[in-house]
Amino acid sequence: MSELEEQARKLLTGKVEFLLSAPQLKFLPDPTVPEIAFAGRSNVGKSSLLNALTARKKLARASVTPGRTQELNYFEVGDPVELRLVDMPGYGFAKAPLAVVKKWRTVVNGYLKGRPVLARAMLLIDSRRGLMDVDREVMKMLDGAAVNYHLVLTKADKVKVSALEKTLEAITLEAVKHPACHPKMFITSAETGQGLAELRTEILDAITPK
Repeated sequence: MSELEEQARKLLTGKVEFLLSAPQLKFLPDPTVPEIAFAGRSNVGKSSLLNALTARKKLARASVTPGRTQELNYFEVGDPVELRLVDMPGYGFAKAPLAVVKKWRTVVNGYLKGRPVLARAMLLIDSRRGLMDVDREVMKMLDGAAVNYHLVLTKADKVKVSALEKTLEAITLEAVKHPACHPKMFITSAETGQGLAELRTEILDAITPK
């Protein structure tokens, strides 16, 4: 493990505390430290990845009903606080009322476009399914907000290596068409720990002044 990886591990697995849930933009905390936002379809494994990144079991909790959680959930990292992780509400509302979908778009788009301390977004993609139309919509939203983002493949342990390679190749071809999508992608597994060290290091790099 490199010195940078160890520094990132100590930060992300050190003091991490829930700060607040913001159902509307007016409830966001003061923009005092860099923020890293995590987005993804419902059931993509976002809560599991956040728990694994921070070496916690119940830091982030998955919603039982997809589309129900509409808040931006904030977690403060470090002592003193060096960054905040933002767990964005899951998307992919097959059964959600239009009003819920509209509220999600309003909150998320407003956050993405108007948050000066947002250093990077992590867009989680299920390795078993690859990019779906709803993921593409969010990629366009991130492009439109000019938010630099990484694609993070989750649940890599659930897929055969050959299938994962094909999925990665297909995603790479699409990703280059999106101006705000960072070329570096991450393949992760909350179960095995695959890719966690690299992702932690990228988070540290994203909040480090250049």
